[in-house]
Amino acid sequence: MSDKTESPNVVILYSDDLGWGDLPSFGAHELETPSLDGLCNAGVRLPQWYSNSPVCSPSRAALLTGRYPAHAGVESILGGERGTPGLPAQETLASRLRERGYRTGIFGKWHLGAGHDHSPLNFGFDESFGFRAGCVDYYSHIYYWGERNPVHDLWDGDEEVWDNGEYLTLTLGDRAADFISRNAEDPFFLYVPFNAPHYPLHAPQRYVERFAHLPDDRRMVAAMITAMDDAIGVILDALEAQGVRDNTLVFFSSDNGPSAESRNWLNGEETSYAGGSAGGLRGTKGSLFEGGIRVPAIVSWLDGGIPSGQEYRGVGAMMDVLPTIVHAVDEHPPADPDIDGCSLLDRLREPDRDHSNERALFWSHDGQWAVRKGDLKLVVSAQEGMTPPHSVDEAVFDLSTDVAEKCDVSRDHPHATVELKQHLEAFRAKNREWHLARAEST
Repeated sequence: MSDKTESPNVVILYSDDLGWGDLPSFGAHELETPSLDGLCNAGVRLPQWYSNSPVCSPSRAALLTGRYPAHAGVESILGGERGTPGLPAQETLASRLRERGYRTGIFGKWHLGAGHDHSPLNFGFDESFGFRAGCVDYYSHIYYWGERNPVHDLWDGDEEVWDNGEYLTLTLGDRAADFISRNAEDPFFLYVPFNAPHYPLHAPQRYVERFAHLPDDRRMVAAMITAMDDAIGVILDALEAQGVRDNTLVFFSSDNGPSAESRNWLNGEETSYAGGSAGGLRGTKGSLFEGGIRVPAIVSWLDGGIPSGQEYRGVGAMMDVLPTIVHAVDEHPPADPDIDGCSLLDRLREPDRDHSNERALFWSHDGQWAVRKGDLKLVVSAQEGMTPPHSVDEAVFDLSTDVAEKCDVSRDHPHATVELKQHLEAFRAKNREWHLARAEST
């Protein structure tokens, strides 16, 4: 491990339901995001980055534990009621960094357990501010869902607080910047999981007015993304003001693809939500097609040898974040067999090299299965979004030529198809082992 004064700070900026085509640096043309564009210009763009799940809670579990969702013990969206289960006790990125002398803070959406037993403070965070369910009203910070009673959900540590009328996205930026100013003398880990642009579609009028020319849903999503970009700008400016920007590893991504869900309001009305963009990829949130799991991602660390303005064409996944960051802090990758991800730090330092994609990556959600190895991806029982029926029983796609996953090439690659099926069956067996181990531990 480096000397404490040389250890990099770590900032993770996590968007919610942001699609692969929702940023200008990934092809969006209707909005401007100068803060994220600047981050991209100062770092490496990751066009083949994946969430480990097409929905919120498992994605966040993989990010914080370095494990596949089944291994982490969170495979589906967790409820927002205060007595619901959450992330099982285990090491997280926050607890690992705190053991290394870091001050740790989370400001935003937790969604890994709404009860006090699953507070972020029990998983390695020294400070926390935000909400614990899957979504809240951006101004009243109340969780509404289905026919359940509304629940107020805003917490400063383990104390319930009220901040009525304040737009949560901007509040999170201010709170995170304050954390930086208070902890800049020592290494810190700052995790900012924004809820933007997750529904409900709320944004201050000054942001909405910028996009009056867009359709209603897209207008609101663009306004919410722009507000988030401003909040990110506040955070990045705080790093600059404290003189720690160059030695801060900053990672930005989204938990899954854009939502096409219907929002169930209090009067029972089902209101569509289709303002996000998957950028031409097939599927949306809840799907194991690319649109549900391939997400925009950027990484920057100027003092750490990650170059500026380049692109890493290799494949990465959210479970790789933990080992990559531990590698950056310890100067060597973690030797932990319980971590499923791998460090990508050396590859990110030389992103223009020809990095082969020979590792098999796997996904499982709601009866769907998928595996990617190299450029070929096998999907089984894949659906287009959050709800059945599945639209493809089984198919193999060549992502080097068909990111929209339109053409089944299994007959053109019979040997590779057999290999993908074998990999997937082995992963299913591993999932069964994880389930059994979890059951025995509880």
